[in-house]
Amino acid sequence: MTVTIVETCAITGGVDTHADVHVAAALDPIGGLLGVKEFPATSAGYARLLSWLGGFGTVCLVGIEGTGSYGAGLARYVSTAGVRVVEVDRSDRQDRRRQGNPAGPAARPRAGTAPWRRSAR
Repeated sequence: MTVTIVETCAITGGVDTHADVHVAAALDPIGGLLGVKEFPATSAGYARLLSWLGGFGTVCLVGIEGTGSYGAGLARYVSTAGVRVVEVDRSDRQDRRRQGNPAGPAARPRAGTAPWRRSAR
């Protein structure tokens, strides 16, 4: 008898990016919030962020806000690590204030969101 183990994607990450820190959220396969944590916007912070997400299970997708600005370095890091990255649009400022969840919009990429692609330079 042969047994095949198939590992499925378990975790989706969402990141709200800022100049100095990024706020990450980890979601389970059905969208439940597992945790939210801040990381410095540095190479070492990117590594810690991805490791933290991986602590919940296999990471299949990370939605990142601002991949063309504050999130560009993180998007490159995560993509290079082999994890699919999608760009997430910022929500309306008034909506963000009402919700009060800093990682909420980034944690739940909208259906049909185009995958992030590194631009050729």
